[in-house]
Amino acid sequence: MNNAIIVCSGGLDSVTTAYYVKKKLKVDKLKIIFFDYGQRALKEEEYCAKKCAGDLKAEFKKVEIKWLGEISTALLNKKEEIPETTKEDLGDIKKENKEKILWWVPCRNSIFLINALAFAESLFISKNERWDVYIGVKKEGKIPMKDTRPEFIKVMNELSEQGTYHGGYKIIAPLIDLDKDEIVKLASELKVPLNFTYSCYSSGGFKGKIPKHCGTCANCMDRKMGFYWAGIKDHSIYLK
Repeated sequence: MNNAIIVCSGGLDSVTTAYYVKKKLKVDKLKIIFFDYGQRALKEEEYCAKKCAGDLKAEFKKVEIKWLGEISTALLNKKEEIPETTKEDLGDIKKENKEKILWWVPCRNSIFLINALAFAESLFISKNERWDVYIGVKKEGKIPMKDTRPEFIKVMNELSEQGTYHGGYKIIAPLIDLDKDEIVKLASELKVPLNFTYSCYSSGGFKGKIPKHCGTCANCMDRKMGFYWAGIKDHSIYLK
């Protein structure tokens, strides 16, 4: 099977996944699927996901699920101030566990994958083409989100078998066991244009064509440390 639907947020992990599928796995046909759920960083994320699709000559599809943002309790969908994170905080398991709920969008990855799976099934029914679904989740931090673990991907594949007419569709997370520095190294090896990936929980706007990160949210700090531990110069633009 040489077709892939990539769930892409425009972030470092998902863009690297797309490049990995194209360059390492040698998949011929790619479709990039991007979700608008009313997130704060919508403009920056969509910009980077579109840039990824253009660079890899993939079809770009945007799916609007605004209702998810409307019901979300996560700061990703609120206008409230996002707490600052230091590099010391990244090793604080108690603090990390307490703040997880701040970033949890109800059933987000499940909803993303079900939409992508429906897309894959429709292509098989209408065109007799088989497409696998790829997602760039990884076990982030000392206490990973439940929907970024191998157990989650396993269950979603079981659901795929029971919830589609023919079955046989694969949901794959190729980077799930990598640490952030390993993903940065892989991205560098694959020549991913890292300036055109967006990790920030907030919305920093742009400097010219380059998206700006706030530099102080948990995801920005994780990104910074990934470059640091990888020993690769970080050319990202940070407001702080």
